[in-house]
Amino acid sequence: MKTLASAPYWMMVLLGISSLACTQQMDETRPIRKNVTETVFASGALEADGTYNLTAQTDGTLLQVYFEENQQVGLYAVFATVDNPQNQLNTASAQALYEIAQKNTQAAAPSLLQAQNSVLLARRRVVQDSIQWQRYQRLLDGKSIAQVEYDNAELQYQSARTNYQNAQANYQQLQEQARQNLVVNAAQLDVNRVLSANNQLRTPVAGKVYHLYKHRGDFVHRGDVIATIGHPDLIYAKVSVDEGSISKLKVGQKAVIQLNTRKDKTYQGELAEILPAFNEATQSFTCKVLFVDPLDFRLLNTQLQTNIIVGINKNALLIPRRYLDYGNLVKVKGQEKPRKVQTKFISSEWIQVTSGLDESTTIITPKIK
Repeated sequence: MKTLASAPYWMMVLLGISSLACTQQMDETRPIRKNVTETVFASGALEADGTYNLTAQTDGTLLQVYFEENQQVGLYAVFATVDNPQNQLNTASAQALYEIAQKNTQAAAPSLLQAQNSVLLARRRVVQDSIQWQRYQRLLDGKSIAQVEYDNAELQYQSARTNYQNAQANYQQLQEQARQNLVVNAAQLDVNRVLSANNQLRTPVAGKVYHLYKHRGDFVHRGDVIATIGHPDLIYAKVSVDEGSISKLKVGQKAVIQLNTRKDKTYQGELAEILPAFNEATQSFTCKVLFVDPLDFRLLNTQLQTNIIVGINKNALLIPRRYLDYGNLVKVKGQEKPRKVQTKFISSEWIQVTSGLDESTTIITPKIK
């Protein structure tokens, strides 16, 4: 009879594995009933309400910046001055041209005065030729002159009258051109005044300077961002929500917010707005969450996470997550074949089971060392 010591090596290995399998320790538990809070996770950053970028309206060098970060600015306050001499020269030129155009509309303007004199001269010619024509008509009636002499006098009178009408029309045309030229130059002067005013950068909305991008002496192009300005007090969490979760959100839902700079603290918040358009850049929807608790960290663009509470499942049946295998299978104590269950809510630690188990069912899983 062979002893265990004299058995082949491969047989000893198999016996060892079989022994290990028989002695593998298992953890066991039963489902529990608890109220479960369902949330939608969203990440984002701090942003001030009404935030806008103040941009340069003209090219040039910053001669002066009158505000610093954390300072408050009023409505239409002069924030900075840009040196652009071209705008000033264009305004001065437009002013001079406007004044010339204005003088050309007056009666004493050289062109109008010349045209007016031509009208007076043509009128005198009409009067004189009219008298001459009437004289020739009387002579013709007395048969003192030939018909051809009368016809020439009549033709001369008609020509003088036509010249008078043309002189009047020319005078009126010159007046109209002078007025049109005045309108054009007035508009050009207004445009250049606006461009020249762009040398002074004004704030369209009052607020607080959160970030200053350009400083005195920097050269700026039109459209360059000079500063970021926003509401001095109202700071909210601007978060992105994926397409699969946006339908669960409603304005007024509570939220729990955690800043990346303060991992040890959470803030209570409330969903205040769901922007109506899909953000193509982030492939998500944008939401605004207001802080209910006082915010003691107010640096914009601080990264954060929030859990928006979308519902509470009362008396839900829960099991620890590690008891659930792939395919929604769980091992029931005393049964060789795993049991398939239906789940609804999944978190990092717990799973809600809607069917397949009850509170009296004991489930098992290998013990984790």
